[in-house]
Amino acid sequence: MTSLAVLAGALIMALSSSGSFAPGHSIPGSPAQVALEKANRHFPEEGGIEGDVLFVAPNGAKINDESVVRQMRAVMERMQAVDVVAEVGDPLDRVSEDGRVAVGSVNFDLEPGAEVDPAQQEAVRAAGAAFNDQFNDHGGRVIFGGDAFEEELAPFGTPEAIGIAVALLVMLITFGSVMAAGIPILTAVLGVGGSVAGTLLATAYFDISQHALTLAIMLGLAVGIDYALLIVSRHRAQLTRGMAMAESVAMATATAGSAVLFAGLTVIIALAGLTLAGVPMLTSMGLAAAGAVALAVLLALTALPAIMSMAGNRLRPKPSSRAARRALDTESRGFAVRWLDAVIRHPRKVMVAVVLSLAVVAIPAAQLRVALADNGSAAKTSEPRQVYDLIAGAFGPGVNGPLPVLVEGDSVAEINSTAEQVVDIVKPMSGIAEVNEPLIAPDNQAAVVNIVPATGPNDSATSTLVDNLRAALLPISAESGSYVAVTGLTATSIDVVDKTSSALLPFTIVVVGLSLLLLLLAFRSWTIPLKATLGFLLSVGAAFGAMVAVFQWGWLAGVLGVPLVGSVPSFVPIIVMAVLFGLAMDYEVFLVSAMREHYAHHGNAHEAIRAGGRNAGRVVVAAAAIMITVFFSFLFSHDPNVMPIAFALAFGVLVDAFLVRLTLVPAVLKILGDRAWRLPRWLDRVVPKVDVEGQDLAKDDSIAREPELVS
Repeated sequence: MTSLAVLAGALIMALSSSGSFAPGHSIPGSPAQVALEKANRHFPEEGGIEGDVLFVAPNGAKINDESVVRQMRAVMERMQAVDVVAEVGDPLDRVSEDGRVAVGSVNFDLEPGAEVDPAQQEAVRAAGAAFNDQFNDHGGRVIFGGDAFEEELAPFGTPEAIGIAVALLVMLITFGSVMAAGIPILTAVLGVGGSVAGTLLATAYFDISQHALTLAIMLGLAVGIDYALLIVSRHRAQLTRGMAMAESVAMATATAGSAVLFAGLTVIIALAGLTLAGVPMLTSMGLAAAGAVALAVLLALTALPAIMSMAGNRLRPKPSSRAARRALDTESRGFAVRWLDAVIRHPRKVMVAVVLSLAVVAIPAAQLRVALADNGSAAKTSEPRQVYDLIAGAFGPGVNGPLPVLVEGDSVAEINSTAEQVVDIVKPMSGIAEVNEPLIAPDNQAAVVNIVPATGPNDSATSTLVDNLRAALLPISAESGSYVAVTGLTATSIDVVDKTSSALLPFTIVVVGLSLLLLLLAFRSWTIPLKATLGFLLSVGAAFGAMVAVFQWGWLAGVLGVPLVGSVPSFVPIIVMAVLFGLAMDYEVFLVSAMREHYAHHGNAHEAIRAGGRNAGRVVVAAAAIMITVFFSFLFSHDPNVMPIAFALAFGVLVDAFLVRLTLVPAVLKILGDRAWRLPRWLDRVVPKVDVEGQDLAKDDSIAREPELVS
């Protein structure tokens, strides 16, 4: 009850004092962002948030026909009367060559970084109702797009709710008890509620990416259910063996809870490590997700034991139940044991087959191409996407991503001279569709030369063009002494992509080093960390390869509802790597710690593999099934920024749990034998002892051993 009260209070506070999410397509101090801030000061009328108003003439008519023009003028006048609208642009200034399409603009008088309220969007849309009423039956229409009309997708909806329902079904099959299945769902939902409240509150004080909340919900649900699953399963197995309820709660929290704490810290450290990239968007996403995991761990170690105590002996399986029989049968020949027996009979063949298979799946990853998602990546049925496509078709793809060049100087004459040099140098360059004449700022201290590329904002050729423009403009700036820089949202987005991409390799090195260190501490072995890290890299490579096949090559894109094939958002690879690292280490800890514990008690490397599979294999299977279900449900959010993350995580967990941890790991351990559990003497003296599963708390083997997940 206390948790519910705290959660309710936090949500009320968050909803009443939350701010707005940051757009996330800039890096403070980047060349394009610095130039953009300068341009906004010189051209204050260009500030605020701008949207596009696109008119399509009715069939058989032209956009400049008198009846059409009259209705367009009426639409723009009604929009100008809306309170938050600062200025509207004449659509007749931008008419397509065939005379069928015209594009006007609407500028909202809002603070930089603010978002247009849905009610304000609807007020502006209502201004076009008369135009649509008159011409819609004949093919004419007015639609709204651009930054001001971006659709804000809910971070949680029906697909995600279905995912929770499927996870509950998995829990019911796992435990055979409604109460035992419901408790992990309850604690996970409590954790997600707290994460939502914390993230919303943070928006009032920090720049939080709009995708941070979705990632926090996704990961909070997945790990919240899994961590509670591990503790509840151990508690029920101990109850089956006759342990007293209060003692069992304490023992499960101390042993399985220790594993949860270690696993959770691994995920938190990996996610917090995203701050090293120096990209505000990644920082907010990483910290929000890390907070969700921290809350899941906290609830698993505090609220969960309280709930288990309240449930009392109702969690104890009936003596005649299937759950009780499995928990008491130490010679169980369940699926996990049969699978491990098959693996360790032919370990070398299995190892080669798994490594080669995952290497083949990872091959497409070499062609991974990243960009920042925009309205061109939105669902085809959305208005912003329709406006984006119509503008690209009528005026060329580059119109959706202009590249203004800002020129600053001490006098109008100097500014004009420098701007003319820019025009002369830029016009002959390849990849440019149009170069406009310089526009002098109202303060007479700057000018803008607007460049329209021949390719779209997310085309790799546009990124190359920005690099070429910057190289060509450097001599002009050096000779004239004027400030000359490429700016605009497209250039700032390209800077974000470059910064994010350059951070991937250092982050990979940090993650790999971290995994080696953590597993060295956990298992006091040098071979297990090395094997686990190589397995993690195989899982990540396979996840990236599958992601490229779907989101770049288009395999199964139609079935999965992918709105645009061509690239993935630039932050996706590093986010996927951070999350998969944490989850892979979770499964490694859950599985290998059970094997290590048996080996520590009996010294038989072969039987340790079988016992670990029997005791923890079903935990990994159930946990992975729940994770895959939760991640896969977010694939149907139709958010182009979330879909690649959800798919890559679902596929990565599938590969890591079943092919790496339950197949490759036992095969390698079988080949290594006793060598897998040894540490050189000099290293043994240096490495501190970490009791991951609280093994020293119990002397009796039947209590200390990680119990099989009952069902």
